[in-house]
Amino acid sequence: MAKTKQGKRDVDSYTISGTNKVVRVGDCVLMRPVDSDNQPYVARVEKMELDGRGSVRVRVRWYYRPEESKGGRRQFHGAKELFLSDHFDMQSANTIEGKCVVHSFKNYTKLDNVGPEDFFCRFEYKAATGAFTPDRVAVYCKCEMPYNPDDLMVQCDDCKDWFHPSCMSMTIEQAKKLDHFVCSDCVKENGAKRPSHAYAGSTKYEPKWIQGFSLSTGISLLLFPFL
Repeated sequence: MAKTKQGKRDVDSYTISGTNKVVRVGDCVLMRPVDSDNQPYVARVEKMELDGRGSVRVRVRWYYRPEESKGGRRQFHGAKELFLSDHFDMQSANTIEGKCVVHSFKNYTKLDNVGPEDFFCRFEYKAATGAFTPDRVAVYCKCEMPYNPDDLMVQCDDCKDWFHPSCMSMTIEQAKKLDHFVCSDCVKENGAKRPSHAYAGSTKYEPKWIQGFSLSTGISLLLFPFL
């Protein structure tokens, strides 16, 4: 074990009190909130050390929930979405309640089942300024909103763009029954015949441009054309 300050030393692992779950550096954990009525805090363990009194302390990097950010929760934020912040703290390891997994956005969307300990992160967040990295994300559908993995979307078989059923005048029940979906613009422009059990929407997302949503302004804008 590497020595740090006098009376302290780094440790490789910590077993959560009352469990057999072992926490190591790099793991994501649930930490007890000050108010028991609130949800547990989520953090990534950056370092663990044993102090001179035999207590383990952890250096953590906090994840923020959307409602904890300056912009607040928005329509496209998923229920399990977190932002990796630049906020670090030293905490007693006794406040760790359990372990969790913070997936990449891509991996989260591929999960067959989302458990209570599954979260995802697609943005880093600066707590002092409220700035995000990246500060723009792609938008979809005629409503031009970023993707929320909790919302069902349907993909046009021709243009491959994605749409919210409600924006296409469909119910979720109708969308779930579709074998195919062709937006009306593709039917009109390509002369495509709608396959059986297909539905024609009213418009489609323009594929000639990468569209973006500014997290700082909440405005959808065109970024740059494909090369």
